[in-house]
Amino acid sequence: MNQLRVRTLAALFVVAGVLSWGAARLWDSLDTLPGVPVAAPIVLGAIAAVLLATALSLRARLKAQREREPDAKGVDPMMPARAALFGQASALVAALVSGMYGGTGLFLITERADVPARVSQSLYAGLAVVAGIAVIAAAVYLERVCRLPDDDEDHRPPTARA
Repeated sequence: MNQLRVRTLAALFVVAGVLSWGAARLWDSLDTLPGVPVAAPIVLGAIAAVLLATALSLRARLKAQREREPDAKGVDPMMPARAALFGQASALVAALVSGMYGGTGLFLITERADVPARVSQSLYAGLAVVAGIAVIAAAVYLERVCRLPDDDEDHRPPTARA
């Protein structure tokens, strides 16, 4: 599995933001612009909390297993792989959704700041972007926790035999 690149997530965020801003302009010209849900930052925050809790739990269990502590609870080898995959998928979706809310929020702030309902929706969109960034940060941390340790024997320079 390839490591997730922050550059890819940033590009996805920007592209989604630009497309969302354009779509918001189009929908607003037709007077059909949907509102930003209040639950968006709450759901993204919950996902970030789950990812962070998973990372911290796996980190402690893997450390105890590596140090061969007597009461260490074992970790199924597929669990870190599944957790890393969950983190990567969450980061990609969060980058896309955050870009979408960022573009919509930017449109609402710049074009519809005179409407009080739209100002509160731009606040929800901004909070969703912050929560999406928290999801990305937690997912990247989870991926780092699930990385296999380097094998020292493979990276040692060959020694001359006498």
